[in-house]
Amino acid sequence: MDKMEPSFWENRWREGKTAFHEGAVNVHLARHFPALKLDPGARVFLPLCGKSVDIDWLLARGCRVSGSELSKEAVVAVFERLEVTPDIERVRDLHRYASNGLVVWQGDFFKLRNTDLGPVEAVYDRAALVAMPPSMRDSYVGHLRRLCGPVPQLLVTYDYDQARMDGPPFAVPERDMRAQYEDAFEIDPLSSVDIYGALADRCSGQEQSWCLRPALD
Repeated sequence: MDKMEPSFWENRWREGKTAFHEGAVNVHLARHFPALKLDPGARVFLPLCGKSVDIDWLLARGCRVSGSELSKEAVVAVFERLEVTPDIERVRDLHRYASNGLVVWQGDFFKLRNTDLGPVEAVYDRAALVAMPPSMRDSYVGHLRRLCGPVPQLLVTYDYDQARMDGPPFAVPERDMRAQYEDAFEIDPLSSVDIYGALADRCSGQEQSWCLRPALD
């Protein structure tokens, strides 16, 4: 099955093949969220958010959260875990789930518009760039910029021998990450840890985090 097709990801969720899902808050988010220097109540966008508990962590710290996720199963799981009943609205081919400072757009990320998303103050990308095969990265990064404009990002990537494991998540070594972002951002390395959790059963390497700040003209 083509990994660029939505059906690939829908099947992964349906079959429980979600080694990319973390059952705990991401270590880089917990350590480095202050690097984004956000005001209280800032809205943070999580592309391809899945059912991440990072959403809960951000909400508990007073952030408003917007996410985009293809899988209806994952979106429903988020609101069930939070024990809230969302308002659900259909917008073109997307469904907007919203409650208590959280909005998740269920459907194809590339069909989301900036007028749908509205203003955000930062992007937290733990699972989106690494979900894209190299052939899709230009499209992903370009669409993300159109959605969010020039806002800081906390970005998490993986660096491992791609020949030893077929993604996703895909390896995005530093040179490839910089090729996508350094034209518009100042890039600060934050930390690097050994790959852990369920993904460690499939490969060894580094999970890395970066703070991307919009470059001054």
